[in-house]
Amino acid sequence: MELSCKCEYAILALLEMATNYQSGELLQIRQIAAQQDIPDRYLEQLLATLRRGGIVKSQRGAKGGYLLAREPWKITLLEILECLEGLDVHPCEENITSKSLDSSVVEEIWREACEAANSVLQKYTLQELCEKRDSRRQLDIMYYI
Repeated sequence: MELSCKCEYAILALLEMATNYQSGELLQIRQIAAQQDIPDRYLEQLLATLRRGGIVKSQRGAKGGYLLAREPWKITLLEILECLEGLDVHPCEENITSKSLDSSVVEEIWREACEAANSVLQKYTLQELCEKRDSRRQLDIMYYI
């Protein structure tokens, strides 16, 4: 399983919004793009998708921008990936009669791997990613002193 560029950029943008969540500050696309080194036009498309998925809210106007629709500790990585990639986390029903034994075994292992990945992604929220980032920043600062 590989993290797509689209998902990575979206998570980086959401981390930027999570960092500013407590202040209630609206972030403009150009601010997020500059801070996280994401192309503006691409970020605009990603944020539109995340808005339709209920993960972010937008406000128009001169002082407009984007902010998280909910608290960062209530938004999981799995929810973000489902919104962007349209992942189906619920395994489809087995139709044993039309599948070969080999095919059934492969599908069973694949389903188990997907369930394990989904379990990990469901466990982490934007808040936890922010905390991991901040703790690593502290370690980097301590290392260089």
